Amino acid sequence: MHNILLNIWLVPLLPILATTWIALGYIFNFNRNEAGELQTSRTSLTANYLALLLIVSVDAYALLYGAPGQLKLQPWLVSGHYSVFISFTLDNFALVMATLIAVISLLTIKFSINYMHREAGYQRFFMILNLFSGGMLLIVMSGNAVFTFIGWELAGVSSYLLIGYAFDRQTATANANRAFVTNRIGDASFIVAFSLAFIWLGSVEWDDILNHNTGLSSLQIGLIAGGFLIAALAKSALIPFSPWILRALEGPTPSSAIFYGSLMVHAGIYLVIRIEPLFIIDAALLPVLTTLGLITALYGFLSGLVQSDVKSTLMFSVIAHVGLMLFLCGLGLFDLASWYLVLHSIWRAYQFLSAPAHMHLMSKPTRQAHPLLRKLPWLYTASMQRFWLDQITDWLLVKPIQELSRDARDFDENVVNRIVGLPAQATTITSLEKSSSKNMIGKGQGMAGKSMQWLASILGWFEDHLVLKGGNAGIIKLIHHLGGHVLQIEKLLSQPRYFIILIIATFVVIL
Repeated sequence: MHNILLNIWLVPLLPILATTWIALGYIFNFNRNEAGELQTSRTSLTANYLALLLIVSVDAYALLYGAPGQLKLQPWLVSGHYSVFISFTLDNFALVMATLIAVISLLTIKFSINYMHREAGYQRFFMILNLFSGGMLLIVMSGNAVFTFIGWELAGVSSYLLIGYAFDRQTATANANRAFVTNRIGDASFIVAFSLAFIWLGSVEWDDILNHNTGLSSLQIGLIAGGFLIAALAKSALIPFSPWILRALEGPTPSSAIFYGSLMVHAGIYLVIRIEPLFIIDAALLPVLTTLGLITALYGFLSGLVQSDVKSTLMFSVIAHVGLMLFLCGLGLFDLASWYLVLHSIWRAYQFLSAPAHMHLMSKPTRQAHPLLRKLPWLYTASMQRFWLDQITDWLLVKPIQELSRDARDFDENVVNRIVGLPAQATTITSLEKSSSKNMIGKGQGMAGKSMQWLASILGWFEDHLVLKGGNAGIIKLIHHLGGHVLQIEKLLSQPRYFIILIIATFVVIL
């Protein structure tokens, strides 16, 4: 049995190896088209069967001898006083989650073999599905925050690729980009959290972060826990990050089932339950969990009442239940939330996978609005508009980032390009005089742009009233005089003979 524990690293690696094999087969043209479907499906099934078999073997070991707990195999990265180990957390919760993920991944792959038959992207779909399976297993089994983050990113990029599965459709690619960008906020927060753990504890092992943090103040523990919490909110589509997950339904039904109905949507809740000791120490964050969980549950429940298609209705129901899980965590009922998570994952996987059959069986019009919403038209309107959360997140997150990018582009074009000698729009003294006389100041975007616009207006007024017009316009005449000499020098330097002399002089100075 000891050898089984030493080979536990194969569990997340096997699906990733299946991804690599399918990709190589597609590159070297030995599993393409319909003829390659059998090999692709057999590779996927074999890898996930073996992963499940290893997990069940460890489960049997845990039943006989107790859960192994924290298992360190060997160093993966060593730099000075910092080191990251290949380690695994094999407590009861991790083993239950790993078994659940392996089973649902295997069932989804078996379902997808017939569902995706003769699809143009058959191999691509299974390649990404196996990558997701390996990423999720790494999230729940890794013994440190760095490897958890690697699994976190593998699951995220798999989600992005399958949302944009039909990449020839603009809606699919736009929704994939929106989901990807929104989740980057959570990923950045995750990096900040384990970086702080590195700095303050010198370790990113979960055992050290959760159980050996007595040297940290409550503020430091709160910052680490808060970083992980923001990452969990984004990954599980909790308020205020909920809108992205509705856009994720653009992908094929099996990906919707395993990603957003069953497994990945619960990854954030798993992380919150995993870092329970931090929340117990810094109890100030528990009311935050309770509030956000309750708001998310109400948002999902009310918005789901007005949906007219199966997948959207199920998705809002998932959001509501995930919100209730966070609410239970806020109340300190982490064990109950973990049971809730496991049972909800199983039930949602079944519902999403059977959703296409329900769509074909439907013969009646969709139900009318809920009586509560019919009595309160304002609530009905708000539910139809999904409480304007899409617009609010666009205003708070998307537009400021877009405006900041415009400011950066303008700075690049008008400052950086001029410094390195690239052509830019010419600006003359005459044009500055006209702009000053007409009080024309360029419009800025975003906070930085508006601040620069305000500063430019003040400097423009100062230049117009105190500098350019002072002393009978003597400064203007001086600028014109100096400008003329500069133009003459520029014309001389542009001639080949002077340019060659300048190069020779440069080499003389260097030598």
